[in-house]
Order: sequence, then structure tokens, then C-alpha cells
Amino acid sequence: MYRITKEFHFSASHQLTHLPDDHQCARMHGHNYIIEVELAASDLNADGFVRDYGELKPLKTYIDETFDHRHLNDVMNILTTAENMARHFYDWCVARWPETAAVRVSETPKTWAEYRP
Repeated sequence: MYRITKEFHFSASHQLTHLPDDHQCARMHGHNYIIEVELAASDLNADGFVRDYGELKPLKTYIDETFDHRHLNDVMNILTTAENMARHFYDWCVARWPETAAVRVSETPKTWAEYRP
């Protein structure tokens, strides 16, 4: 199996209002998010790629136009946990690139969530 991964970065705020008031994530706060998209294929295409990295540019556009420097609670119809965001970005990617294998969302250099069916 061949695998490729590409990273995308954006900054945004969010608030998890369903948590107790004394939980740090219950307050509005921000992260410098890293989205990692992994694609996998058992065979390479005619150009020798799983997929050309340049073909992933629509995800950068989507992130920049929809999420970057925004309050995620205002632009997403889900609880804005890293877990839910990983699933959101996975669904968006797999609809365009069927070889999408997983999406990882990092909120900090030490914390991340991944969706991999």
C-alpha cells in the first residue's frame, strides 16, 4: 500500500459550551490547527503517484475561505472538537478523492484526533 500525506494550517477560535464552566475548553480560545490528509492506494496512477499533491489545492481553498481566522462555532454545525472536525474534513475529502484514508486534526503540537474508517 502506498500512502501520501499533506498538511494544511489555519488559525481559528472555538468554544465547547456544553462543558462545565470550569473546563478550559468551555471558554472561547484559539488554536493553530494542522490538518493532515492521508491518501492510500495499492497501485500508483500513470504518473507514478497515489495522487498529485497539487490536486489537493481545493482543500487549502476550502480551509482558507471557510475556517481560517474564524470562530468555528459560527461556521460549523457540529461540536467543534478535534474528533468531530477530523470526521468533517474526512467526509469532505473522501467525496473528492476516494483514496482518502484518514484525516488528523492537531490543536497543539501535543494533541490530535484522527478519523480513519
